[in-house]
Amino acid sequence: MDMPNYYQHFVPGRIVSGYGALEKIPSLVERLGCRTAMVVTDKGVVAAGLIKHIEEAFRGKASTIAHVFDEAPPDSSNLAANKLADLFRQYGCDIFLAVGGGSALDTAKGANIVLSQGTDDLLKMQGAENLEADLLPTIAVPTTGGTGSEVTRAAVIYNEEKKVKMLFSADKLYPTVAVLDPRMSATVPPKITAATGLDALTHAMEAFINLQKNPLEDAYAKAAIELIAKYLVRATKEGAVDREARYGMANAALFAGIAFSNSMVGIVHALAHACGAVCHVPHGVANGILLPWGLEYNLPRVAPQIAELSQPLGAAMTCPDPLDQARVTIRLVRDLGSRLNEICGLPIRLRDAGVTEDKLASVVSVAVNDGCLMYNPLDVTRDDALKVLRKAF
Repeated sequence: MDMPNYYQHFVPGRIVSGYGALEKIPSLVERLGCRTAMVVTDKGVVAAGLIKHIEEAFRGKASTIAHVFDEAPPDSSNLAANKLADLFRQYGCDIFLAVGGGSALDTAKGANIVLSQGTDDLLKMQGAENLEADLLPTIAVPTTGGTGSEVTRAAVIYNEEKKVKMLFSADKLYPTVAVLDPRMSATVPPKITAATGLDALTHAMEAFINLQKNPLEDAYAKAAIELIAKYLVRATKEGAVDREARYGMANAALFAGIAFSNSMVGIVHALAHACGAVCHVPHGVANGILLPWGLEYNLPRVAPQIAELSQPLGAAMTCPDPLDQARVTIRLVRDLGSRLNEICGLPIRLRDAGVTEDKLASVVSVAVNDGCLMYNPLDVTRDDALKVLRKAF
């Protein structure tokens, strides 16, 4: 193991993971000195009946749910965050209970920034470590096995006026508690299960190869990849009944979230963010399409690290040349994407995800200004980014 000369690792939140973890939420609220929760979710989570599990847990407890905000959009937005902040004040809430995928969790983070920093313009607060005041307590309950937002210092929020995705990164953004319960992802449709699973895989793989990697994040990343290799296909095919697979994917997303929140991500995420901003491609879908091409782009610099990831994916280390073994890793990633495509129709080309060729230049213009590129093993020029996009198109 090559040790970096310097690294940091920070995961401040409590993690409550297991069957029946939801029932612990009211006591967690009270332990934080809070009494009145604002549930943040989306209409799909409500329609699936998942909020009923949360409400039942609060029955007869001292703490209460004041309101269920079910207007988190597919891509969290500044307007939704501002509206949520207003309702939080109106209902006299003192804690966020974010239930859903990355958008719901990021919407709660956005509203928390608005309230704690005393602003209604999130654009002023974007970037790294721009938050001065402490945030209000947040309990995050993920319903998809992918984003890892329940244990990350990051949020991505779409600015509806400027038509750009704002990135926020700060230690204060870590949720106070993450609660993982396999019941919360049992109803996720196969295509979303597949996309969010590939999102987690991208988090783990980029965390493992980029410039800020370190031994602790490597361990979390490898554990996540091993779980994804074991459980993602099962969760996609039989997610409604395979509780073990759902629980495995929930923990994989969490491990990957810890890894990338400390080690950060690279070219795949920069391009995926841009595809989302310009062409509204769902983040997990974009990551899944771009991951093998991003790994291939970085081969000249980090072939040994990419090669090392073939083992947690299930392959033996049989190639003496790291470059050949790294290509095995990339092939396994492509094979996984193809299998998911066969099972649920998950796109494996950008053209199949709604990206048109005339938009590629605009995607590049957004991507080259993405902060994720700072951590990529290789520098990325406009021409480089366009070549990767064309290969994925």
